[in-house]
Amino acid sequence: MSLSIYEAKLELKAEALLGEGPVWDAERKILYWVDILSGKLFEYNIITGENKGYEIGEHIGAAAIRKRGGLILALQHGFAIFNPLTGSIERITDPESHLTANRFNDGKCDPAGRFWAGTMSYELENGKGSLYCLHPHLTTERKLTGVTISNGLAWNEKGDTLYYIDTMTHQLAAFDFDNETGDITNRRVAAEFQKNLGYPDGMAMDKKGKLWVAFYNGGKVLRIDPNGGEISAIINLPVPKPTSCAFGGVDMNELYITTCRENMSRQEIEKYPLSGSLFKVSLPVKGLPVNFFGG
Repeated sequence: MSLSIYEAKLELKAEALLGEGPVWDAERKILYWVDILSGKLFEYNIITGENKGYEIGEHIGAAAIRKRGGLILALQHGFAIFNPLTGSIERITDPESHLTANRFNDGKCDPAGRFWAGTMSYELENGKGSLYCLHPHLTTERKLTGVTISNGLAWNEKGDTLYYIDTMTHQLAAFDFDNETGDITNRRVAAEFQKNLGYPDGMAMDKKGKLWVAFYNGGKVLRIDPNGGEISAIINLPVPKPTSCAFGGVDMNELYITTCRENMSRQEIEKYPLSGSLFKVSLPVKGLPVNFFGG
């Protein structure tokens, strides 16, 4: 297979400490994304170029769109519903209220409308995190334990496989997925990543069944076949720390990429001044539609 190479273009200049969690609202032509460490949620309008920010008041790991309006959030202190029109935050539950050194990280909705999000220790302690599932009726279920940095989530188009990244394993895990119950079984290694690529982080799936994975400290996003790990495309970025990506745009063929500037020295930021900005690449393949939260 030939290797396609793309160069990411600056879409929005920003200085996010830890830009993450892009999610596309096709109806409003809005890309939601977060800056975890500044506690801000953004809605970027691709038509007007406006990037409206909301102060959430605590670290925010991920956001997903609710079918009935507004957003579901994974925060430092658990799950909450956010209404952008009023700015109101309705707390649901905090499954790790006893773990004050943890926070939520990446999250995404499955095809049945459940919101999945995982946790991690601020000190990156090995195995201190877990992966949770928030059901539409607002009960929470812990799905995995012993996680270090819970990160990328993606479901295949058929909805029978969940792909998952615990960053420090340098692996892409796959599970058999029961869309009716949300059960995950038969964990296996779908792909193993060489450490010189960087740290696997957030990801998005295209309609041809391939995953686009951001590699933190690797300066790139790779298109990976989850059946064995073959790399078929590389997106180069002018910054070292891409964090996640999401398909969007009118035709769902634009890949939006978040980046960060956490743990960078002044000299590094001078060398890579666009760190923390939002980037975009037009691709010859479309992404899968976004799943909404059913609660």
